[in-house]
Amino acid sequence: MNLTAWLLLACLLAFLTKLAGHLVPSERLEGAKMRRVTGLLPVALLSSLVVVQTFGGAGGALVVDARLAAVGVGIVALLMRAPFILVVALAAAVAAGLRALGWG
Repeated sequence: MNLTAWLLLACLLAFLTKLAGHLVPSERLEGAKMRRVTGLLPVALLSSLVVVQTFGGAGGALVVDARLAAVGVGIVALLMRAPFILVVALAAAVAAGLRALGWG
């Protein structure tokens, strides 16, 4: 298959996934269990994304570099109740500084 065919297939699958979401009866979405799951699912997905992006290297290798220190600084800033933009700026500055020093 060429790239165009794969792209069309991906678009079709995305459309069918969204359509399936609209076809689910509302009674199935209003239960207490479903509310718990939908409340915790974004946290779990974002946490796993942070872990993969922090430790993931080429070919699935485990990498410890400036990203780990940046995430650590971000966590400390969040625990200190810093504004989110400051958390991002501090983490970026730490990562950039460590990379400028040759680590990671």
